[in-house]
Amino acid sequence: MDIAGVSMALANVSQMAQIGTAVLSKAMETNAELGAGMVEMLDAAAMELSVNPDVGANFDMRI
Repeated sequence: MDIAGVSMALANVSQMAQIGTAVLSKAMETNAELGAGMVEMLDAAAMELSVNPDVGANFDMRI
């Protein structure tokens, strides 16, 4: 392989590494947002239990 070919190959590898890092960064950001949403949902459920602690605690079942 000549020097120009090696240079092109290294440039391609560098570009692919940058793209991979950008995609991973976006995936991590998305997961952080989803996690924050789940925490918010759990907090809302805890708030409902603090307001109405008996809701869902008992149920009547007849056969």
